[in-house]
Amino acid sequence: MGPPARAAQAERTDGARAGAAVGDRGPAPTSARVRSGRRAERLAPYVLVAPAVLIIVLLRLWPLGLGVNFSFTGDGEHNGATVGLGNYAELIDDPLFRTALGNVGLLVLLLPVAVAVPGLLATFIYLRVPGHQVFRSVYFFPAVLSPVIVGAIFNLLLAFDGPLNAVLGGSGLGPVDWLGDPDVAVFTVVGVHIWATSGMALVVFLAGFSTLDPALLDAARVDGASLARMIWHVIIPGLSRTIQFVVVTTMIGMLTSMFGLLYVMTSGGPEGSTYLPEYYIWVQQGQMSRPALASAASTVLFLIMLVVGLLQVGLLRRAGRED
Repeated sequence: MGPPARAAQAERTDGARAGAAVGDRGPAPTSARVRSGRRAERLAPYVLVAPAVLIIVLLRLWPLGLGVNFSFTGDGEHNGATVGLGNYAELIDDPLFRTALGNVGLLVLLLPVAVAVPGLLATFIYLRVPGHQVFRSVYFFPAVLSPVIVGAIFNLLLAFDGPLNAVLGGSGLGPVDWLGDPDVAVFTVVGVHIWATSGMALVVFLAGFSTLDPALLDAARVDGASLARMIWHVIIPGLSRTIQFVVVTTMIGMLTSMFGLLYVMTSGGPEGSTYLPEYYIWVQQGQMSRPALASAASTVLFLIMLVVGLLQVGLLRRAGRED
């Protein structure tokens, strides 16, 4: 090999070594940036969720824990002293609280009605019944009214000498003591609550319908399916997740958002027949000055909502899997 060839080979060897050196130094910063990017990508969801979790912990879970702890202390002369389960034993012996728990069971039984009403209305609007655009606004209108206003309106309509009983009397039926009969009053208040709150559930159902495949309904129409069969075999399975959400939120609303109606329409009467846990809590806290007993009742109400919500979600999920 002559001198020119050796010189060329030496140049190629030096170039290869330089390239290898550059290659050894080049990927290091790149791989570090990749690892840093992956770490940031893994941490991003936690960073985004952290403010919401912090708010829930500070404004929800922490007060809840304080309330549960306070429920084990006494009232009056035993103020601040630990009484163990004394408040809970007193709740069990209180006939008003037992009535409130019985009314919770009644609400659970009436829950399908509270969910079916907005569900059917949303179905009719989705199927574009005549005047559906007007009905959309009319059905939602009660949701913007204050419970106090709704209660005052129905107090006038449902009074013993009110217009509804006047119509019943004119048609040959006797008047009904809608708010004074212990066997009727609780159903009256629940019915008014369903009317006043169904608009919000209606909006949720309409949002759920936007995810429903119209081809399924068209195929059912072609096959000659009736409206009832379309609802049962197409709409309900297609809206299973929406129904789960509405069931749970409606039950929570019935347990925690009826105070205004109860206060205005019946004040817990007649004979305590319309008591619910939230109204009982207000009476013990505000009128009886029993905050520890009210905290115990609040804890019981929270456990009821938790158990009922979990059972409802479990049953609905099982029904969805079977379908």
